Parts: sequence; structure tokens; C-alpha cells
Amino acid sequence: MDSEYKSEINRDVPLAHPGEFGPIALGNLKVWPPVVLAPMAGVTNYPFRSLCREFGAGLYVSEMITARPLAEGREQTLRLADFGDDETLRSLQLYGVDPYYVGEAVKRLVDEGRVHHIDMNFGCPVRKVTRKGGGSAIPLKPRLLQNIVRAAVSNAGSVPVTIKFRMGINDKYRTDLNAGRIAQEEGCAAVGLHARTTEQLYDGEARWEAIAALKDALSIPVFGNGDIWEAPDALRMMRTTGCDGVIVGRGCLGRPWLFRDLVDVFDNREPRNPPALGEVADIMLDHARRLSDWMGERHAMRAFRRHSTWYTKGFRGSAQLRHRLMRITTLDGLVEALGDIDREQPFPPSAMRVPRGKSSGTQTVTLPQGYLDELDDATPPDASAEDANDGG
Repeated sequence: MDSEYKSEINRDVPLAHPGEFGPIALGNLKVWPPVVLAPMAGVTNYPFRSLCREFGAGLYVSEMITARPLAEGREQTLRLADFGDDETLRSLQLYGVDPYYVGEAVKRLVDEGRVHHIDMNFGCPVRKVTRKGGGSAIPLKPRLLQNIVRAAVSNAGSVPVTIKFRMGINDKYRTDLNAGRIAQEEGCAAVGLHARTTEQLYDGEARWEAIAALKDALSIPVFGNGDIWEAPDALRMMRTTGCDGVIVGRGCLGRPWLFRDLVDVFDNREPRNPPALGEVADIMLDHARRLSDWMGERHAMRAFRRHSTWYTKGFRGSAQLRHRLMRITTLDGLVEALGDIDREQPFPPSAMRVPRGKSSGTQTVTLPQGYLDELDDATPPDASAEDANDGG
């Protein structure tokens, strides 16, 4: 990769040495390279997972599925929990606030042979969820967290269970170390930490030192999450924190080839330059066609609009192109819109670390009235706390 595509912070990062890092064991599963696609609502469906997997190996987790409707067998939720025929390693993220429904959902997933790995989400920062006591508010109540995790693990059999969480709702109420210990004590195969608080949302820099502290506190594998924009970021995170693997979220939006770069750096190969606009357009069409095959053309083209924004970010003339792409309703229309681009235009170096997806400031965390006065309470919040749409 040419030096112009390496940010200053990564310019001198050496490739992984042979034997420096190893596969991560999750039960009977082996994850290599130690890279996980973060669950993202409306993004990490089968078409996107399959596209990313063609660029490089790793663990590709589904978008978040809610436990209660899954346990009740609701058709729409079961459809979201479907995998492609070619997905030989089926990883699903589950979200629930009630141990009973979590246990029933896990039992259904395992008994029906739907999954090989289950990740539990305790990191959702969305205000409408935390104000009901769900999402990233759950780790504030360790007995409730313990009961939910226990219900998942006890019904999973040999299927490994992992959990993902944030540092806490804010710096005053840090819960990451305790959540990690609960996961370890209840038999989780690994944990993942997004190194930001709920208050931070996706703002500022991830605090990798929290990942290091969690790794020091646990004996099970720890995945670090936050600010993996370029492949060398993963090496820096693992070397700096000692974590066992990385979770990639916003960094791959509009850039599924990031997984190819990650495979390269872990295998001691220099990554190639990012694709020029013509190749990006070809990838966009491939992605849109996969979506269309999966959900039908009309829904697919609506869902693809935000992807098209991410793919074209930073290219010269991209504002006008995105204006056209936002109005496209058919695959033929997408082909036409991309037909007159400058295919030779190189990928803009300035776009390598430009945030894609959510990045809008901090928030004041909202909790149910009196929530902080009853942290030892294990009573599950009501079903409205399951209205989450973000993996955290």
C-alpha cells in the first residue's frame, strides 16, 4: 500500500510477525484472523456478510435479533435470523432483557440448529432503550445481567456464548470490569468491549486503555472494539492492549475490502491500495444485487441508499453523485447512475479515516426514575425496553 494511504499514526506499524497472533477459540470454533464484524442493525444482513466474507475470513455476526419475538416464533423475526446457505459458520447477536425469554430464544436457536455462536448485546446506547432500563443500562444491575447471561449459557449447550458491552453509562458508573467478570463466571467463551461509554455514543476517540484493563482482569478472550478504520489499527490495538482480537464496525461501512486488508496484515503481507472509483462502483452493484436477491428490488434499493453514501464518501464529485443515488429505485437505475463516473479516479486518501455511520456528538443518558437507587434489583424491565436498534 502506498504511503499516502497510511495515516501518520499507522505509517510505521510493522506487519504481524509469524506466530505473533493466533486463532481465537470460541468453544469448538476457531476464529482466524482474530477479526469480528460488529453487528449493525439494518447493515449486517446476509448480503453484506457474504460480501465482506469474500474479501477475507473472520467471524461475521448477524444484525441484532430481539429475544422475545424470536422465542414466540414471530415470522418477521425468524426471517431476520435466517442465514445464507453458504454460511458455514452462523453467528447471531441476540438482545433481551428478560432471562426467561432469552433462555427460550437461545433454546429455539440451538434446537433448530440455526447457529454456531451467539453474541449477547448489552451495549445499546439508544436513549429510548436505556430510559426503559434496557441496553447498556442492564450492566448497572449485576444480578439482572447475571441472570440473563446464565439463561443464555445454560440453554446454549455446546454453542459458545459471548457478550458485548460498553465501559458503562458514563465515567461515574463504570461497569465494564464487573460485566466481564460475570461473563467469565457464567461460562461465556469471550467478551467484547466497545471502549466508549453510553454517554459518549460514538464521539471522540475510543479509550483503548479500558480494553487493556479488561484483558488484565479476565482469563477468557477479550475482543476490542472502537476506531478500527485501517488494518494497522487492529495491530496497534492488539499490541497496545493485549486483547485477543478486534471487532470492526463503522470502519467497514462502504469499505468491505477492509477485511482483505486485515487478512493481509495478520498474514504478514502488505495490503494493496484501496480500489479506484470504478472498482468501488462494481462492488456497489454487486452489493445491491445481493440485497435485491435477498429482500426484493424495491426494499433493497431503499436499504442501499445509505450504503451508497458510505461507498462514495470523499470522491471528487461525490455530492452530486449521491444526490442521484438517493433517488434510485431500481437496479437498472443504479447501473445508469454509475455509468458515467470517472472509473480511474483513485480512492481519496483523505477518506481513509472519515467516520461513516453514527458519529453525532454525546448525549445525556436517560434511565428509569429511581433506577440508580435499586442497582441490586434483578427484576427485568418491561418489554418496551427491547425496542433496540443498535448493537452498541
